[in-house]
Amino acid sequence: MGARPSVLVVGDTALDVVARHTGPIAHGGDSRARITFTPGGAAANTAAWLAHLGADVALAARVGADAASAQVRAGLTAAGVRCAFTVDPDAATGCVVVLVDETGQRTMLPDRGANARLRGADVDPALLAGARHLHLSGYVLLDGASRPAGLEVLAAARAAGLTTSVDPQSAELIDDPAAFLDAVRGVDLLLPNADESRVLAGAGDPLDVVGAVAVTDGAGGARWISRTETAAVPAHAVRCVDSTGAGDAFDAGLLVAWLSGAGPREALLAGVAAGGAAIGLVGAQP
Repeated sequence: MGARPSVLVVGDTALDVVARHTGPIAHGGDSRARITFTPGGAAANTAAWLAHLGADVALAARVGADAASAQVRAGLTAAGVRCAFTVDPDAATGCVVVLVDETGQRTMLPDRGANARLRGADVDPALLAGARHLHLSGYVLLDGASRPAGLEVLAAARAAGLTTSVDPQSAELIDDPAAFLDAVRGVDLLLPNADESRVLAGAGDPLDVVGAVAVTDGAGGARWISRTETAAVPAHAVRCVDSTGAGDAFDAGLLVAWLSGAGPREALLAGVAAGGAAIGLVGAQP
């Protein structure tokens, strides 16, 4: 294994309002729930898990000048993440209402807020110079307002000699699969779930544009596909308390192992272990 990996994560940072309810929600009425406020956002979740698993990690994001950004910053800093935040004077920090049912499955109502206003200039070149790897949250590329920043950061990372990874994040939001594949052209590792993988495959073979694909499939485990290697591992048998952020945790586990020299199967096992740990917790971060 190699030295402690240094990773720059770029993308969404938010305050999650997690509402755990039992039974169906009464439309137009009251439904009792247990409410928790936690740091969230796909990029922030992966950054927190990367730090938890031993990586040296910085997070570049855009937040609002509000109490939510202070709470998120405090939580991430305590988790070991170096927060390189740009404060937007007009937009609020992103917020996600997460509805979690008794089986642990979540429904999310996101407001990207300041995340949608991310600019390439929000990522200090010194952050790239100090990292070995860039991980980009796909939400940056799925929103037309922030997509130019994502493309700029990916190009800058490649020019600086970093390896790169992208998690597509949401099958429902990939309205133009061909355009998304074009946006991730040259990325070393694509990290979709099974639904996202199926959507993207409708526009062509992702391996025509990326180096490798690691696909998660919930209880079906995970698999690695490249032109030279394939591997598959089963999921862990874990009671699901809250599935929020499980994919983000998988990304972190896989990346720490892969960047430390592990092969595909070992990297998948590390990703599945982190994802399994995430679904046993309330909230998306360790």
